[in-house]
Amino acid sequence: MTKGPFRKQAIVSIPNRYTDKIMEDAGNYIHLINTLLKNIKSNLHTEFIHPCTGGIFIATNNIPAFSNLNIIERYIKSIDSIDYEEVLSSQLPQSKSYLKIMGIPFVQPNSSNLSSSNITNTINCIGLFESISLVSKPRVIKASPKSNMAIIWINI
Repeated sequence: MTKGPFRKQAIVSIPNRYTDKIMEDAGNYIHLINTLLKNIKSNLHTEFIHPCTGGIFIATNNIPAFSNLNIIERYIKSIDSIDYEEVLSSQLPQSKSYLKIMGIPFVQPNSSNLSSSNITNTINCIGLFESISLVSKPRVIKASPKSNMAIIWINI
C-alpha cells in the first residue's frame, strides 16, 4: 500500500520542446514566480522545477490553491520563448502509480546488497521506462529476514 499523490506541486502541461528552454533559466523563473506569489500575500513558494513528459513539475512548500495555480500558469504563459496558446493547463497531481517487482536476488554476484542506485541504473537502460519519471528513489526491501530475495517498489 502506498500513500496518495504528492500534491505539493503544480503540473503545467506544455509541449516537450519548451521544457529545455524553461530548465535553462529555472532559477530565475522560480524567483519570479515566488515574487508574484508574495505580491498576493500567499504563503506558497516554489522550490524547484523538474521536466517531465508533457510538461513540468513545479515543487512547492505546500499544496497550491486554485488561485496559486492560475498565477503560475499565467506566468509560464508570459515567458517570451513560449507560445501562449500552447500552455494547456496547470493542475495538481491526480494519482500516483507504483511498480512492485518481486523475486530479485537481494545479494548481488559481487557480494553486495541490492541498492536503489542499482535499480535506477538498470531502469535507465530499459527502453520501456523511457517516458516514465520516477517520483522517488526505488525502495529495496528484503522479502523476509531469512530470505535472499528482495521486493522492489518503484513510484512512477
